[in-house]
Amino acid sequence: MNIASLLQGLASLAWLLAIGALGFAVFNAARGRRFAGGAALLVGAMVAAVVLTIVAAGLVFIEPDERGVVISALDPKGYRDQALTPGLRWVIPFAERVQKYTISRQTYTMSATAAEGQVEADDSIRARTKDGQEVFVDASVIYAIDPDKVVALHITWQSRYQDEVIRPLSRGIIRDIASQYGVEEIVSTERVAMEQLITEELARKLADNDLELGDFVLRDIHFSDEYAAAVEQKQIAEQQAQQAALVVEQKKQEAEQARQVAQGQADAAVIAARGAAQARVIQAEAEAEALRLINESLKNNPDLLTYRYIEKLSPNVQVMYLPSNSPYLIPLPTAPAPTVASTTVVTSTTP
Repeated sequence: MNIASLLQGLASLAWLLAIGALGFAVFNAARGRRFAGGAALLVGAMVAAVVLTIVAAGLVFIEPDERGVVISALDPKGYRDQALTPGLRWVIPFAERVQKYTISRQTYTMSATAAEGQVEADDSIRARTKDGQEVFVDASVIYAIDPDKVVALHITWQSRYQDEVIRPLSRGIIRDIASQYGVEEIVSTERVAMEQLITEELARKLADNDLELGDFVLRDIHFSDEYAAAVEQKQIAEQQAQQAALVVEQKKQEAEQARQVAQGQADAAVIAARGAAQARVIQAEAEAEALRLINESLKNNPDLLTYRYIEKLSPNVQVMYLPSNSPYLIPLPTAPAPTVASTTVVTSTTP
């Protein structure tokens, strides 16, 4: 409770006391009794009531988030040029009165949902895009009264500024700027740019009407049922096309993988064939070298072949009969003539 309210309460109490004293004095006078000190009490109560009433009528307390416009019957213009600032202020009782305005931020919401906005109905902004589509915009305007222009606002709009400034200006600006964009731009790439344009234009218009824009919030954008169905069908078609493209890409990857596997197998076969060919070449070269070495050995040792032939005969043969008039299968080394008979007999035990 501030001082002005307290004084008003005391003034009311003083008036009640004065009326009570007056009534008691009249009651005693009607019975022929004297009310000692009644006149003084009555006069004192009346004076206190009048003084407190005048003082209370002249005192005004302005809250920190308020400004007071003084409507004065003593000023030729009908008002004071300067608004009252926060604190306990004095005006001329009964000749001046104070109209208070809040300078704190306020929000005006226009929404399709009735419970969200100031209007208890569908209050979204209906607009046409440049390609002829119909959109519905939900928006909120956060604003405040310019503290330095409270008097001018009172003269021009008084308490009608919300319904006659905020609402029509916001709706008109939103419609005008939305008409500069296509519907797909509004809902995707250009939404931020559109919101920025609305904010700048709305701030300029509100400043011309002694108001300050705190922020503009583009809450939602929705469409007619027909367009929403068309958008949904388009999205479904795009999703199906994307799915088909994914399938094609998957098949391409599978084909490429199979090609890579086949290429790898072919490369492995080529490498194996090259390895086998090289092995054959090495083997042939080794065999040729071995034959060359054998040939060299035979040239230097002609009896070596006869020795190897005898060595390869069955190891179990210990006696061999040879006719004296039969030639040898291979030439034998020259040896001294035998001293035995013409037929050589070799005995042996054959297992």
